[in-house]
Amino acid sequence: MLIRKGVKIPMPQTVLIADDVVLDRIAGEGVVIYPGCRIFGEKTLIMPGAKLGHDGPVTVEDCQIGTDVELKGGVFQRSVFLEKVTMGYGAQVRAGCILEEEAKGGHTVGLKQTILFPFVTLGSLINFCDCFMAGGTSRTNHSEVGSSYIHFNYTPNQDKATPTLIGDVPRGVMLNQPPIFLGGQGGIVGPVRVEYGTVIAAGVVHRKDAFGKGKLLLGHAPVNRATMHYPGMYRNVKYRVINNINYIANLMALKQWYIGVRSPFFKTDSMGEMLYAGVLEKLEMALNERIKRFKTLAEKMPESAAEYRKVMKTKADDTILRQKQALFDRWQDLEALFTRYRGYEGDASRREPFLEKIANLIKEKGCNYLPVIRSLDKTWSAKGTKWLQGIVDTINQEAFELLPSYKVK
Repeated sequence: MLIRKGVKIPMPQTVLIADDVVLDRIAGEGVVIYPGCRIFGEKTLIMPGAKLGHDGPVTVEDCQIGTDVELKGGVFQRSVFLEKVTMGYGAQVRAGCILEEEAKGGHTVGLKQTILFPFVTLGSLINFCDCFMAGGTSRTNHSEVGSSYIHFNYTPNQDKATPTLIGDVPRGVMLNQPPIFLGGQGGIVGPVRVEYGTVIAAGVVHRKDAFGKGKLLLGHAPVNRATMHYPGMYRNVKYRVINNINYIANLMALKQWYIGVRSPFFKTDSMGEMLYAGVLEKLEMALNERIKRFKTLAEKMPESAAEYRKVMKTKADDTILRQKQALFDRWQDLEALFTRYRGYEGDASRREPFLEKIANLIKEKGCNYLPVIRSLDKTWSAKGTKWLQGIVDTINQEAFELLPSYKVK
Protein backbone atom coordinates (compact mmCIF):
# COMPACT_ATOMS: atom_id res chain seq x y z
CA MET A 1 0.00 0.00 0.00
CA LEU A 2 2.76 2.49 0.90
CA ILE A 3 4.59 1.89 -2.37
CA ARG A 4 1.33 2.34 -4.30
CA LYS A 5 0.74 5.72 -2.64
CA GLY A 6 4.22 6.88 -3.67
CA VAL A 7 6.54 6.01 -0.78
CA LYS A 8 9.97 5.01 -2.08
CA ILE A 9 11.18 1.82 -0.38
CA PRO A 10 14.21 0.60 -2.34
CA MET A 11 14.36 -2.80 -0.58
CA PRO A 12 10.93 -3.47 0.95
CA GLN A 13 11.92 -6.94 2.12
CA THR A 14 14.31 -5.32 4.65
CA VAL A 15 11.78 -2.86 6.09
CA LEU A 16 9.48 -3.68 9.02
CA ILE A 17 6.19 -1.82 9.32
CA ALA A 18 4.51 -3.06 12.53
CA ASP A 19 0.86 -4.05 12.57
CA ASP A 20 -0.04 -1.17 14.88
CA VAL A 21 1.18 1.49 12.41
CA VAL A 22 -1.69 3.41 10.81
CA LEU A 23 -0.75 3.55 7.14
CA ASP A 24 -2.95 6.59 6.50
CA ARG A 25 -0.59 8.51 8.81
CA ILE A 26 2.30 7.97 6.37
CA ALA A 27 2.35 10.35 3.41
CA GLY A 28 3.36 9.26 -0.06
CA GLU A 29 4.86 12.31 -1.73
CA GLY A 30 8.63 12.44 -1.34
CA VAL A 31 8.82 9.96 1.53
CA VAL A 32 11.79 7.58 1.38
CA ILE A 33 12.30 4.62 3.71
CA TYR A 34 15.74 3.13 3.17
CA PRO A 35 16.76 -0.49 3.88
CA GLY A 36 16.83 -1.72 7.45
CA CYS A 37 14.21 0.64 8.87
CA ARG A 38 11.67 -0.42 11.48
CA ILE A 39 8.52 1.58 12.19
CA PHE A 40 6.27 1.00 15.20
CA GLY A 41 3.35 2.70 16.93
CA GLU A 42 -0.18 3.79 16.19
CA LYS A 43 0.76 7.43 16.82
CA THR A 44 3.59 7.43 14.28
CA LEU A 45 3.20 10.15 11.66
CA ILE A 46 5.44 10.59 8.60
CA MET A 47 4.76 13.68 6.49
CA PRO A 48 5.72 14.48 2.87
CA GLY A 49 9.39 14.64 2.00
CA ALA A 50 10.58 12.79 5.11
CA LYS A 51 13.57 10.48 4.63
CA LEU A 52 14.47 7.68 7.03
CA GLY A 53 17.69 5.69 7.16
CA HIS A 54 19.92 7.21 4.48
CA ASP A 55 23.12 6.49 6.47
CA GLY A 56 22.01 3.46 8.46
CA PRO A 57 19.00 1.67 9.91
CA VAL A 58 16.35 3.78 11.64
CA THR A 59 13.88 2.64 14.28
CA VAL A 60 10.86 4.90 14.79
CA GLU A 61 8.37 4.38 17.61
CA ASP A 62 5.35 6.67 18.03
CA CYS A 63 7.13 9.74 16.63
CA GLN A 64 5.58 12.56 14.64
CA ILE A 65 7.89 13.41 11.74
CA GLY A 66 7.24 16.65 9.88
CA THR A 67 7.76 17.72 6.30
CA ASP A 68 11.24 17.25 4.79
CA VAL A 69 12.71 15.82 7.99
CA GLU A 70 15.78 13.59 7.61
CA LEU A 71 16.52 10.98 10.26
CA LYS A 72 19.66 9.41 8.85
CA GLY A 73 20.26 6.61 11.35
CA GLY A 74 19.41 5.63 14.90
CA VAL A 75 16.51 5.15 17.29
CA PHE A 76 13.70 7.70 17.70
CA GLN A 77 11.00 7.24 20.33
CA ARG A 78 7.92 9.27 21.27
CA SER A 79 9.32 12.59 20.04
CA VAL A 80 8.32 15.16 17.44
CA PHE A 81 10.38 16.65 14.60
CA LEU A 82 9.15 19.76 12.81
CA GLU A 83 9.93 20.85 9.27
CA LYS A 84 13.46 20.25 7.93
CA VAL A 85 14.96 18.83 11.11
CA THR A 86 18.03 16.69 10.41
CA MET A 87 19.59 14.07 12.68
CA GLY A 88 22.77 12.22 11.75
CA TYR A 89 23.77 8.58 11.98
CA GLY A 90 23.65 6.83 15.36
CA ALA A 91 21.19 9.20 17.03
CA GLN A 92 19.24 8.11 20.10
CA VAL A 93 16.27 10.41 20.62
CA ARG A 94 14.20 9.15 23.50
CA ALA A 95 10.77 10.18 24.76
CA GLY A 96 9.66 13.75 25.28
CA CYS A 97 11.78 15.64 22.73
CA ILE A 98 10.59 18.49 20.52
CA LEU A 99 12.91 19.58 17.72
CA GLU A 100 11.59 22.68 15.99
CA GLU A 101 12.16 23.82 12.41
CA GLU A 102 15.62 23.28 10.94
CA ALA A 103 17.17 22.11 14.21
CA LYS A 104 20.05 19.80 13.44
CA GLY A 105 22.17 17.11 15.07
CA GLY A 106 25.39 15.48 13.87
CA HIS A 107 26.20 11.81 14.32
CA THR A 108 25.77 9.95 17.61
CA VAL A 109 23.63 12.47 19.47
CA GLY A 110 21.64 11.38 22.52
CA LEU A 111 18.54 13.34 23.56
CA LYS A 112 15.73 12.83 26.08
CA GLN A 113 13.18 15.35 27.36
CA THR A 114 14.99 17.97 25.27
CA ILE A 115 13.52 20.94 23.39
CA LEU A 116 15.47 22.63 20.61
CA PHE A 117 14.15 25.82 19.03
CA PRO A 118 14.57 26.57 15.31
CA PHE A 119 18.07 26.43 13.84
CA VAL A 120 19.76 25.11 17.02
CA THR A 121 22.62 22.86 15.93
CA LEU A 122 24.25 20.04 17.86
CA GLY A 123 27.63 18.67 16.82
CA SER A 124 28.54 15.00 17.14
CA LEU A 125 29.05 12.64 20.09
CA ILE A 126 26.74 14.63 22.34
CA ASN A 127 24.55 13.71 25.32
CA PHE A 128 22.07 16.52 25.80
CA CYS A 129 19.13 15.29 27.90
CA ASP A 130 16.71 17.28 30.11
CA CYS A 131 17.34 20.74 28.71
CA PHE A 132 15.94 23.51 26.54
CA MET A 133 17.94 25.54 24.04
CA ALA A 134 17.07 28.54 21.89
CA GLY A 135 18.85 31.49 20.27
CA GLY A 136 19.79 32.63 16.80
CA THR A 137 17.84 34.00 13.90
CA SER A 138 18.51 31.75 10.90
CA ARG A 139 20.25 28.65 9.57
CA THR A 140 23.46 30.70 9.28
CA ASN A 141 23.13 32.50 12.64
CA HIS A 142 22.24 29.82 15.14
CA SER A 143 22.96 28.56 18.63
CA GLU A 144 25.38 25.64 18.59
CA VAL A 145 26.67 22.90 20.86
CA GLY A 146 30.17 21.69 20.05
CA SER A 147 31.04 18.03 19.63
CA SER A 148 31.59 15.77 22.66
CA TYR A 149 29.39 17.92 24.88
CA ILE A 150 27.41 16.66 27.87
CA HIS A 151 24.55 18.04 29.88
CA PHE A 152 25.12 16.37 33.24
CA ASN A 153 21.58 15.59 34.37
CA TYR A 154 22.01 12.88 37.00
CA THR A 155 23.42 13.72 40.40
CA PRO A 156 25.46 11.69 42.93
CA ASN A 157 22.33 11.94 45.09
CA GLN A 158 20.49 9.98 42.39
CA ASP A 159 17.98 12.56 41.24
CA LYS A 160 17.18 14.29 37.96
CA ALA A 161 15.73 17.55 39.18
CA THR A 162 18.34 19.11 36.92
CA PRO A 163 16.70 20.83 33.89
CA THR A 164 18.84 23.48 32.24
CA LEU A 165 17.40 26.51 30.45
CA ILE A 166 19.73 27.72 27.69
CA GLY A 167 17.98 30.87 26.60
CA ASP A 168 14.30 31.12 27.51
CA VAL A 169 10.85 30.79 25.97
CA PRO A 170 9.44 34.37 26.08
CA ARG A 171 12.31 35.85 24.06
CA GLY A 172 13.40 32.74 22.20
CA VAL A 173 10.12 32.26 20.34
CA MET A 174 10.63 35.60 18.60
CA LEU A 175 13.67 34.23 16.74
CA ASN A 176 15.56 37.49 17.25
CA GLN A 177 18.00 36.70 20.07
CA PRO A 178 21.79 36.38 19.84
CA PRO A 179 22.99 32.80 19.50
CA ILE A 180 24.51 30.83 22.35
CA PHE A 181 27.67 28.79 21.82
CA LEU A 182 28.70 25.86 23.99
CA GLY A 183 32.24 24.84 23.10
CA GLY A 184 33.15 21.24 22.36
CA GLN A 185 34.67 18.78 24.84
CA GLY A 186 32.75 20.53 27.62
CA GLY A 187 29.59 20.29 29.63
CA ILE A 188 26.97 21.90 31.85
CA VAL A 189 26.06 20.56 35.28
CA GLY A 190 22.33 21.12 35.57
CA PRO A 191 20.20 22.80 36.65
CA VAL A 192 21.47 26.18 35.44
CA ARG A 193 20.31 29.07 33.27
CA VAL A 194 22.34 30.49 30.39
CA GLU A 195 21.70 33.91 28.88
CA TYR A 196 21.50 34.68 25.17
CA GLY A 197 24.78 35.68 23.58
CA THR A 198 26.82 33.58 26.02
CA VAL A 199 29.90 31.70 24.82
CA ILE A 200 31.23 28.90 27.01
CA ALA A 201 34.75 28.06 25.89
CA ALA A 202 35.73 24.62 24.65
CA GLY A 203 36.73 22.20 27.38
CA VAL A 204 34.84 24.00 30.16
CA VAL A 205 32.44 22.19 32.48
CA HIS A 206 30.10 24.97 33.62
CA ARG A 207 28.28 24.75 36.97
CA LYS A 208 26.63 28.13 37.58
CA ASP A 209 23.92 30.35 36.12
CA ALA A 210 25.33 32.54 33.36
CA PHE A 211 23.55 35.89 33.29
CA GLY A 212 24.46 38.93 31.23
CA LYS A 213 24.50 38.94 27.43
CA GLY A 214 27.71 38.59 25.49
CA LYS A 215 29.86 36.93 28.12
CA LEU A 216 32.75 34.60 27.26
CA LEU A 217 33.08 32.04 30.03
CA LEU A 218 36.52 30.49 30.26
CA GLY A 219 35.90 28.32 33.30
CA HIS A 220 37.45 28.41 36.74
CA ALA A 221 40.87 27.55 38.08
CA PRO A 222 40.98 23.83 38.91
CA VAL A 223 40.56 22.94 42.58
CA ASN A 224 42.99 20.21 43.61
CA ARG A 225 41.43 18.91 46.77
CA ALA A 226 39.28 16.09 48.09
CA THR A 227 36.41 16.29 50.52
CA MET A 228 33.90 13.88 51.95
CA HIS A 229 30.75 13.07 50.01
CA TYR A 230 27.63 12.46 52.09
CA PRO A 231 24.93 10.85 49.92
CA GLY A 232 21.62 12.65 50.10
CA MET A 233 22.84 15.59 52.17
CA TYR A 234 22.36 18.42 49.62
CA ARG A 235 24.42 21.24 51.09
CA ASN A 236 22.30 23.80 49.23
CA VAL A 237 18.97 23.29 47.46
CA LYS A 238 17.96 26.90 46.82
CA TYR A 239 19.26 27.23 43.29
CA ARG A 240 17.83 23.82 42.38
CA VAL A 241 14.37 24.83 43.51
CA ILE A 242 14.49 28.23 41.81
CA ASN A 243 15.65 26.76 38.49
CA ASN A 244 13.12 23.92 38.55
CA ILE A 245 10.24 26.32 39.15
CA ASN A 246 11.45 28.64 36.41
CA TYR A 247 11.89 25.78 33.94
CA ILE A 248 8.35 24.54 34.55
CA ALA A 249 7.01 28.09 34.16
CA ASN A 250 8.80 28.38 30.80
CA LEU A 251 7.25 25.10 29.62
CA MET A 252 3.82 26.46 30.50
CA ALA A 253 4.53 29.61 28.53
CA LEU A 254 5.64 27.50 25.56
CA LYS A 255 2.42 25.52 25.74
CA GLN A 256 0.41 28.74 25.45
CA TRP A 257 2.58 29.85 22.52
CA TYR A 258 1.66 26.67 20.68
CA ILE A 259 -2.03 26.92 21.57
CA GLY A 260 -2.41 30.60 20.79
CA VAL A 261 0.18 31.40 18.13
CA ARG A 262 1.40 28.22 16.45
CA SER A 263 -1.84 26.25 16.11
CA PRO A 264 -3.05 27.97 12.87
CA PHE A 265 0.21 27.04 11.14
CA PHE A 266 -0.49 23.34 11.74
CA LYS A 267 -4.18 23.26 10.96
CA THR A 268 -3.93 23.58 7.20
CA ASP A 269 -4.54 19.83 6.69
CA SER A 270 -5.19 16.65 8.64
CA MET A 271 -1.53 15.66 8.88
CA GLY A 272 -0.63 19.08 10.21
CA GLU A 273 -3.26 18.68 12.90
CA MET A 274 -1.77 15.30 13.84
CA LEU A 275 1.67 16.89 14.07
CA TYR A 276 0.25 19.62 16.31
CA ALA A 277 -1.36 17.01 18.56
CA GLY A 278 2.02 15.33 18.81
CA VAL A 279 3.68 18.56 19.99
CA LEU A 280 1.04 19.18 22.65
CA GLU A 281 1.44 15.60 23.85
CA LYS A 282 5.21 16.08 24.19
CA LEU A 283 4.74 19.33 26.10
CA GLU A 284 2.49 17.52 28.57
CA MET A 285 5.10 14.77 28.83
CA ALA A 286 7.75 17.40 29.52
CA LEU A 287 5.67 19.03 32.26
CA ASN A 288 4.86 15.67 33.85
CA GLU A 289 8.54 14.68 33.82
CA ARG A 290 9.76 17.88 35.40
CA ILE A 291 7.09 17.86 38.13
CA LYS A 292 7.78 14.18 38.88
CA ARG A 293 11.52 14.78 39.21
CA PHE A 294 10.94 17.89 41.33
CA LYS A 295 8.61 15.91 43.60
CA THR A 296 11.27 13.24 44.10
CA LEU A 297 13.67 15.95 45.25
CA ALA A 298 11.10 17.42 47.65
CA GLU A 299 10.41 14.03 49.20
CA LYS A 300 14.10 13.60 50.01
CA MET A 301 14.28 16.74 52.15
CA PRO A 302 13.58 15.29 55.64
CA GLU A 303 16.34 12.72 55.20
CA SER A 304 18.56 15.41 53.69
CA ALA A 305 18.00 17.74 56.64
CA ALA A 306 18.78 14.98 59.13
CA GLU A 307 22.02 14.13 57.33
CA TYR A 308 22.93 17.82 57.11
CA ARG A 309 22.49 18.26 60.88
CA LYS A 310 24.48 15.12 61.56
CA VAL A 311 27.43 16.20 59.40
CA MET A 312 27.48 19.95 60.08
CA LYS A 313 26.58 19.79 63.79
CA THR A 314 26.89 23.30 65.27
CA LYS A 315 27.86 24.73 61.87
CA ALA A 316 24.49 23.84 60.33
CA ASP A 317 22.90 26.85 58.62
CA ASP A 318 19.37 27.44 59.93
CA THR A 319 18.33 29.05 56.64
CA ILE A 320 19.25 25.93 54.66
CA LEU A 321 17.37 23.75 57.15
CA ARG A 322 14.27 25.96 56.87
CA GLN A 323 14.43 25.82 53.09
CA LYS A 324 14.60 22.04 53.07
CA GLN A 325 11.69 21.73 55.47
CA ALA A 326 9.63 24.27 53.54
CA LEU A 327 10.07 22.41 50.26
CA PHE A 328 8.87 19.19 51.87
CA ASP A 329 6.00 20.81 53.79
CA ARG A 330 4.68 22.87 50.89
CA TRP A 331 5.18 20.40 48.06
CA GLN A 332 1.50 19.49 47.75
CA ASP A 333 0.60 23.18 47.51
CA LEU A 334 3.34 23.74 44.93
CA GLU A 335 2.18 20.75 42.88
CA ALA A 336 -1.41 22.05 43.03
CA LEU A 337 -0.17 25.41 41.77
CA PHE A 338 1.45 23.74 38.76
CA THR A 339 -1.78 21.87 38.05
CA ARG A 340 -3.83 25.05 38.30
CA TYR A 341 -1.61 26.93 35.85
CA ARG A 342 -1.40 24.25 33.15
CA GLY A 343 -4.13 26.10 31.25
CA TYR A 344 -3.17 29.65 32.21
CA GLU A 345 -3.27 31.87 29.12
CA GLY A 346 -1.73 34.94 30.66
CA ASP A 347 -2.99 38.52 30.61
CA ALA A 348 -5.73 38.76 27.97
CA SER A 349 -4.97 42.44 27.37
CA ARG A 350 -1.51 41.38 26.17
CA ARG A 351 -2.44 38.07 24.57
CA GLU A 352 -5.38 39.06 22.38
CA PRO A 353 -3.77 41.98 20.48
CA PHE A 354 -0.71 39.86 19.80
CA LEU A 355 -2.77 36.96 18.46
CA GLU A 356 -4.70 39.40 16.27
CA LYS A 357 -1.39 40.69 14.88
CA ILE A 358 -0.30 37.13 14.05
CA ALA A 359 -3.63 36.44 12.33
CA ASN A 360 -3.21 39.55 10.18
CA LEU A 361 0.36 38.58 9.25
CA ILE A 362 -0.86 35.13 8.19
CA LYS A 363 -3.35 36.81 5.86
CA GLU A 364 -0.60 38.99 4.41
CA LYS A 365 2.27 36.53 4.16
CA GLY A 366 0.68 33.10 4.13
CA CYS A 367 0.59 30.32 6.69
CA ASN A 368 4.34 29.76 7.05
CA TYR A 369 5.57 29.98 10.63
CA LEU A 370 9.18 31.13 10.30
CA PRO A 371 8.59 34.01 7.84
CA VAL A 372 5.61 35.27 9.85
CA ILE A 373 7.45 35.34 13.18
CA ARG A 374 10.58 36.87 11.69
CA SER A 375 8.48 39.62 10.11
CA LEU A 376 7.43 40.95 13.53
CA ASP A 377 9.03 44.30 14.26
CA LYS A 378 10.73 45.02 17.58
CA THR A 379 7.62 46.57 19.07
CA TRP A 380 5.41 43.58 18.40
CA SER A 381 8.09 41.08 19.40
CA ALA A 382 8.44 42.92 22.70
CA LYS A 383 4.67 42.78 23.20
CA GLY A 384 4.60 39.03 22.60
CA THR A 385 7.52 38.53 24.95
CA LYS A 386 5.78 40.59 27.62
CA TRP A 387 2.69 38.37 27.37
CA LEU A 388 4.69 35.16 27.76
CA GLN A 389 7.02 36.58 30.40
CA GLY A 390 3.92 37.50 32.36
CA ILE A 391 3.00 33.82 32.49
CA VAL A 392 6.47 32.89 33.70
CA ASP A 393 6.57 35.69 36.27
CA THR A 394 3.12 34.92 37.66
CA ILE A 395 3.96 31.25 38.24
CA ASN A 396 7.30 32.14 39.81
CA GLN A 397 5.75 34.78 42.04
CA GLU A 398 3.03 32.49 43.39
CA ALA A 399 5.51 29.67 43.89
CA PHE A 400 7.78 31.90 45.96
CA GLU A 401 4.81 33.06 48.01
CA LEU A 402 4.52 29.41 49.04
CA LEU A 403 8.29 29.24 49.59
CA PRO A 404 9.29 32.72 50.84
CA SER A 405 12.70 31.53 52.06
CA TYR A 406 13.63 30.80 48.41
CA LYS A 407 12.61 34.16 47.03
CA VAL A 408 15.37 35.93 45.13
CA LYS A 409 16.12 39.27 46.78
